[in-house]
This record gives sequence, C-alpha cells and structure tokens, in this order.
Amino acid sequence: MEILIVEDEAEIAQLIQLYLEKEGFSCRACRDGISALQVLQEQKPDLIILDLMIPGLDGLEVCARVRQKPGTKDPFILMLTAKGEEIDRIIGLSTGADDYMVKPFSPKELVARVRALLRRTMRQGGQSQIYRTQNFVLDVDQRSASRQKDDRAEPLDLTTLEFDLLSTFMSYPGRVWNRTQLIDKLWGSNFFGDERVVDTHVARLRKKIEPDPANPTFVKTVIGVGYKFEDIAA
Repeated sequence: MEILIVEDEAEIAQLIQLYLEKEGFSCRACRDGISALQVLQEQKPDLIILDLMIPGLDGLEVCARVRQKPGTKDPFILMLTAKGEEIDRIIGLSTGADDYMVKPFSPKELVARVRALLRRTMRQGGQSQIYRTQNFVLDVDQRSASRQKDDRAEPLDLTTLEFDLLSTFMSYPGRVWNRTQLIDKLWGSNFFGDERVVDTHVARLRKKIEPDPANPTFVKTVIGVGYKFEDIAA
C-alpha cells in the first residue's frame, strides 16, 4: 500500500513516515499543497495523510481537487489539523476527507486509523467493491446489502436508488454530501426536478436501515448542508 504524506512540519512528517514504514507501508512525503498535486499526477497512492494548514494550497483545497478528478484509484484521505474548531470546516464543507485527527496525536492511533481506512475495499481500480462497517456489508458487484442484527446478517430489501444511495454513503463514511452532489452521483445529467427529492429517498432508506428512523443513527442530517453516513469500520 502506498501512502502520500503532505505535512509542512518536517519532524511530524518524519515521525509519521517512520511509524508507517515500520508497518510495511510505502511512503512519500511533500510539504505543500502545490507539490502534493504535482506528486499526485505521477503517483496514485492508496491513502493521503493531509495536513490542513500547509503552504501554497491548504489541505481543504487539495482535498477538494483530488475529489473533483478521481482517477482509476480514488485515494482515502486522512486530514490532520492543529485546531479543534477546524473539524467542523473539514466536515461541513464536504471536501471529501474520509477521517481526521487533531494534533497532537498518537502515532500508534494514526497507524490504526490508516489500517481502518485501508481495510475498506478501494472504491475503484478493478477490485471487487465491498464496503464493510460494524453494522453493514454492501457488495456493489452483487448488488446486495445486509445489516448485522443479533449476530446474524439480515438482507436489506432496497430499491435500485436506495442501494445506490447507501453505496454512495458507505464509500465515503463521515463525508457530508449536499443534495446537488447526491443528485450528480445518483442521476447525473438526467435529473430534472426539485432537489428536495433527495430528502424523500433518504427518508425511505432510513426506514429500512435505522433502528429508529425518527432519530437516525447511521444516516445523519447536517443542518444547512446535507447528509452523512456514520458507522465504525469493520
């Protein structure tokens, strides 16, 4: 597995690289946003560790550009921030970060977070697309989804649109999607109508996967922005 570390503080970058390479990962590091984008034109990492406050282009902008142009391999992104209040920005602006950690952090925890992300099947690249979390398993190729209930897998009876919606959510756990992004993902240029139709399909999906649809545990509303899926990686 290849990891790109984008961190302007040399000591932190070296520490991250040391711990990851001890675990058998192949790492490359750069110190600013512009260099990161240049590296990404040549290298297709499995995961990017991306500091929020870096010179040139900040982490949010780099993250947004990576997500705007997914290639044959769409990398996971773990965001680093030194400011707790920045977490809301990372999530609320829907840049597409898969996870985040606040500095100072434990290198061992960072390695654990990296492993948790990489345990998820990569979204693209020719591999079978299977998304697993603590409560759900979704197989994109087989078009099947199940929920863990009382130590057994319970198949979910989803419509095509509900399946695609859950697949979208599970492919980027923690990411906030606004209605426009979900419409682009589910209908593309063929959509004509009121974007509030997304709310209807989210409500229907919740009825099938939530223990209490009125108080959702998994598909959560982010007021003023959209929706996000939350569940622990398997």
